[in-house]
Amino acid sequence: MSPDEDADDTAPEPSGHRAFGLIARALLFAGVFHFLVLPQIGGTRKALGLLGGLNPWLLAGAAALEMLALVSYAQLTRSLLPAKQRLGLWRMFRIVLSSLAVNHVVPGGAAAGGVLQYRLLTRSGVDTARASFAMATQSLGSALMLNVILWIGLVVSIPTTGFQPLYATAAAVGAVLLAVAAFAVAALTRGRTRTMRVLASLANRTPRLDADRLTTAMGRAADQLTALGREPRLAATAIGWAATNWLLDAAVLWLFIAAFGHQASIPGLLVAYGLANVLAAVPLSPGGLGVIETTLIVTLVGFGTPRATASLGVAAYRIVQFWLPIPAGAVAWATLAGGRKRDALPAMVNDSRGGGAPSGAYS
Repeated sequence: MSPDEDADDTAPEPSGHRAFGLIARALLFAGVFHFLVLPQIGGTRKALGLLGGLNPWLLAGAAALEMLALVSYAQLTRSLLPAKQRLGLWRMFRIVLSSLAVNHVVPGGAAAGGVLQYRLLTRSGVDTARASFAMATQSLGSALMLNVILWIGLVVSIPTTGFQPLYATAAAVGAVLLAVAAFAVAALTRGRTRTMRVLASLANRTPRLDADRLTTAMGRAADQLTALGREPRLAATAIGWAATNWLLDAAVLWLFIAAFGHQASIPGLLVAYGLANVLAAVPLSPGGLGVIETTLIVTLVGFGTPRATASLGVAAYRIVQFWLPIPAGAVAWATLAGGRKRDALPAMVNDSRGGGAPSGAYS
């Protein structure tokens, strides 16, 4: 059964349940922020003078770069779609922003954001196999480039600062994620027959999952992954856009710290940035909330950034990088799905869980 057919058979969650879920998540976010983030930024009260010297031009530049980082991520996905199905950049940008918003409000939100992105792509005319291929390749390319950035920062910084235990943890997490991705690619390309049998067996045991459709879609994805190996230019394009996305986002963090009067070491910032995002891949909280803030502040301080500056810079960075995409993504989803902007956030979350878009969407 396709995701859209499943949406037709699934009743939306009662509004009371949605409200309770949102309140529960808000309390969870507040608890994570209080117990993990506030202990790191207590020193900022002694450094309110930093606000007086704040550079507004750097803040504006950081916000502009964050927008470009999101555009580059949208372009990454677009580059993996065939010419006949390639969506306009504005539509693709709204799809990415919508999935990012879900990622930031649902615990373990990467999966929910992926479901929403898949549904929005297929509703926009992308066939199911190509949507699966684009998303899988997008995730693999992003994970690869994030680990490359982290390892470059480690190689450059370790000779001068020494090796820390946290580095080993992040490197291990990154290696596991890459190993899982590599295994999935190998299973679909070199062990295709056996993989299809396993998928069909699992689908037959899973209610409301059509084994034939699943194996057909995965077979097409396997064909496209094999074809990607024969198209080095396409692979290079995807990797280039993934690297652009990460590096622009890291530059946003550097600019926010600079806006509070400190020019962070580039290798140190890359290590802090890579560590935080690799560790955030473990789905402990939505969008790495608490994990990213704590890791960034601790690591930046270890590389010589004053604690007050690191705290304020990271807080400003996360407002633009984490919090603002939530309402922006809800509005983006409403413009795509035809829903009311006032109810967009709970409706979008419901859509990511299979509840379906409002009637008349994508007409």
